[in-house]
Amino acid sequence: MSTQAIASAKEVFDLLRDDLSAIEHELVRDGASTVGAITEIAGYLREGGGKRIRPSLLLLAAKSLGCHGRETIQLGAVVELVHTATLVHDDIIDAAEIRRGRPSANTTWGNSKCVLAGDWLYMQAFRTALEQHNFKVLELLIGLTQQMVEGELLQMELLGRIVGEAEYYDLIYRKTACLFHVSMRLGAALAGTSDEIEEQLGEYGRNLGIAFQIVDDVLDLTASEKLLGKPVASDLREGKATLAVVHAHEHGTARERVLIRKALESPDFQAASHGDVLEILNRHGSVNYALRAAGQYADVARGALAALPDSEYKRALLWMPDFVVARDK
Repeated sequence: MSTQAIASAKEVFDLLRDDLSAIEHELVRDGASTVGAITEIAGYLREGGGKRIRPSLLLLAAKSLGCHGRETIQLGAVVELVHTATLVHDDIIDAAEIRRGRPSANTTWGNSKCVLAGDWLYMQAFRTALEQHNFKVLELLIGLTQQMVEGELLQMELLGRIVGEAEYYDLIYRKTACLFHVSMRLGAALAGTSDEIEEQLGEYGRNLGIAFQIVDDVLDLTASEKLLGKPVASDLREGKATLAVVHAHEHGTARERVLIRKALESPDFQAASHGDVLEILNRHGSVNYALRAAGQYADVARGALAALPDSEYKRALLWMPDFVVARDK
């Protein structure tokens, strides 16, 4: 790798500070409606924070290719709006009560208002994107939203049962990694780069997003509620078979496989507890297996940057996989 050294967290934050601040202002503008409930819900969601990884990826992709215009701020806000809309809908579908350490929006405003607010955020994202007058941007965003909706429907069909690794990876691409993938491609599209470079940056985003979701799934099983900002073992309680669980089921004894299936089928953990499943995962090294897989995807992501010219933005992109894999919440 010709780039001298991977950036630090502080360097990346300093590099993007002004742009991310501008995106926050854009989100305030984009979240304003003549209907008070929409403005309130959008403001509550925005104030809940978040890592802003997706707009950061778009910014870094565009800037690494020499694009520094206002359009990067607008589209950075667009991908964050899309992400926020998916979280609102996810919380409704999952009947979640906590998001980022605070009551989820649906516990305050109710499901009916929140599902409509989520729809409004999707449409506002497209309205902002239209200001670019760029059909490539719209094509990427339409494909993205279709993939994410399909992913949510697929997940609903798979709840309560074990899946294979191929199904798991397809699902997390649709639900999570496709937004990383498209964020990078949008940044490349704004820069007017070649199809080959755009595809390579998209591959970076896809692999980074898969690594991110694998780690997210591991943390759901192993982290504390205080760190996560939401109840632990939510995926297991909701019947979602994540990578470590899939691995343990494939390598477990007949009795262990029965216990895992019971945990997925029993939302109250009466048939098999979170602790029972963790013991099985530890016995078969399934958590470490999942973390190794995340590390491998992170390595592939770094490799996809080979054709980029050396710059501070490339250094920041090289740092991102380490941040994703090493995070604790």
